[in-house]
Amino acid sequence: MPCRCGLVGLPNVGKSTIFNALTGGQAEVAGYPFTTIAPQVGIVPVPDPRLETLGRLLQPPKLTPTTIEFVDIAGLIEGASQGEGLGNQFLAAIRDVDLLVQVVRAFEAPDIPHVAPTIDPVRDVGIIDTELLLADLEMLRRHLLKVEKIARAGEKKAQAQLQFLQRLEAFLNQGQWAREFPAAAGDESWWHDIPLLTRKPSLLVANISEQEWREQRFLPALQELADRRRIPLIPLLGDLEAELQDLPAEERQAFLAAAGFPESGLTRLIRASYDLLGLITFYTIVGAEVRAWTVPAGTPAARGAGRIHSDMEKGFIKAEIMAFADLVRLGHPAKVKEAGLVHVEGRDYLLQDGDIVLFRFQTR
Repeated sequence: MPCRCGLVGLPNVGKSTIFNALTGGQAEVAGYPFTTIAPQVGIVPVPDPRLETLGRLLQPPKLTPTTIEFVDIAGLIEGASQGEGLGNQFLAAIRDVDLLVQVVRAFEAPDIPHVAPTIDPVRDVGIIDTELLLADLEMLRRHLLKVEKIARAGEKKAQAQLQFLQRLEAFLNQGQWAREFPAAAGDESWWHDIPLLTRKPSLLVANISEQEWREQRFLPALQELADRRRIPLIPLLGDLEAELQDLPAEERQAFLAAAGFPESGLTRLIRASYDLLGLITFYTIVGAEVRAWTVPAGTPAARGAGRIHSDMEKGFIKAEIMAFADLVRLGHPAKVKEAGLVHVEGRDYLLQDGDIVLFRFQTR
């Protein structure tokens, strides 16, 4: 299954516009709050220069990129953690994603109302952060009550868990995200009971206009905030990139370059999401198809085979690995093999980013 990235933010910040640009989808875009109610899902190919190189080199009839999933989630308003607006739906949807893509509005548009009287993306990030933290604190409070009862009965494991939860609660009450929590030895075992929103990786997307890109009214403060939180900030011309989706890739890039963008913001968003999730890409060359596959870093070869088909993991025999650089240099898989540059690995070999793999397996 593709990893899921949730587009979150206040109403009317351009989430659905960015979602449509990413996916070619048809999410409704309108100038009133809560246009998106049910989460919309799109599966997006990951830009991959290595796969393009393999396509040019091998000329396969079929070239299949790996993918990542984006979810357009209902807009959040202040008080969402207490059920205001579509808060409950928002929080339920966001728990199902692996990465938070916080979209903030950094453009003026009198015809598109904002939930606040002024445009202030740093303030808007603060609203989102506060609601996520309050939702986490409420979940943590309920869990603390359960563990306290068990701990009072003298159960040693519950007493240790209670100390962890109390430290975590104090940390969140300082406005810190759970992913920054200074864990102690043994803490890892307690996290699975409390799937906190603020423990998820996140990045910021500034939905900007060409005027904002020229004038830089909002971006410097947003960049300072992103640097302080140690997360990526990606400025993105949402309206322009959505309008350009019907053009060939070369023409899209020419328009963006004319606006001062050396690369599509959508491309940078997809790549940053992929990197933050700790994913790697390996490749297979089978028959008429060259294909890219996504797995988390540190995935054993047998499990990587299972990413393709569960029978391949069950009947795994070995993996024949060649390096992307060797294939590009020699021009054909057969020449890499003749040069003795294919290495054979067992089921516990950890797949590396860029590996080109032939899995050997038996059916049962």
